[in-house]
Amino acid sequence: MTQQSTALLNPRILGHGYDEDELIPPPAHPPAASASAARPLRNALRILVVESEPNAATSLVQLLRRHGYQAESVATGAKALQAHHNCDLILLDLELPDLDGLEICRSIRAICDTPIIVVTARDTELDRVLGLQAGSDDYLAKPYGSRELMARIEAVMRRARPQRPLPQVITHGLLRIDAGTREIRLGGRLIEVTRKEFDLLHLLASQPETVISRRQLMVQVWDDSWSRPGRTLDTHVSSLRNKLGSSSWIVTVRGVGFRLGHP
Repeated sequence: MTQQSTALLNPRILGHGYDEDELIPPPAHPPAASASAARPLRNALRILVVESEPNAATSLVQLLRRHGYQAESVATGAKALQAHHNCDLILLDLELPDLDGLEICRSIRAICDTPIIVVTARDTELDRVLGLQAGSDDYLAKPYGSRELMARIEAVMRRARPQRPLPQVITHGLLRIDAGTREIRLGGRLIEVTRKEFDLLHLLASQPETVISRRQLMVQVWDDSWSRPGRTLDTHVSSLRNKLGSSSWIVTVRGVGFRLGHP
């Protein structure tokens, strides 16, 4: 495999003059830190990266972690067969040093329904057909953009895990949220909120013990899987805190997202 074919998108943090979708080749020397060393995020999607090229694996794992996912990498098909039981999604390169990627895909699909997205330099129509016939849920040819990868991950997981309807009425201490009337009451007092503020608080209250990532909030409340979560989300959280009379109602979990609090 050539260096160009293994080049992955390594998006850089906005605000430093870089385009998030700029394609650049892998660094000449991968970071000293292991691609598997990471702080686990509570309730984050667990993604297994099966990629034999160290720089590509490191870049992809870092990209996934920046987007709020747990991510680990393995470099061989044998290790993929050992590790896939503990993940929610697999990103599978077909060019592996020990086993053919299509056989890995068939073997995993034969024993479980874990979603698989093939991420590979093989980009002919026949390659895509063979990948899908082997049991992959999607097929993405290198090089690719980070936004397309994130959108494909979200689309595959929507099909694999259909969202359950949120409860109509939620009571949390003095807070009462009624999705039928779209009313929020605090101690019996009606709180006037915008449509997006209601949807945001309703989603947080539907999972009161869970930290919901900023990206998930953008996807579910704003139906936006492309934009980087930023000022829009923070502005709505700040407004809700003011209207509820306490910042403790919505707790910020740095580097992850938000959860409902207990004032």
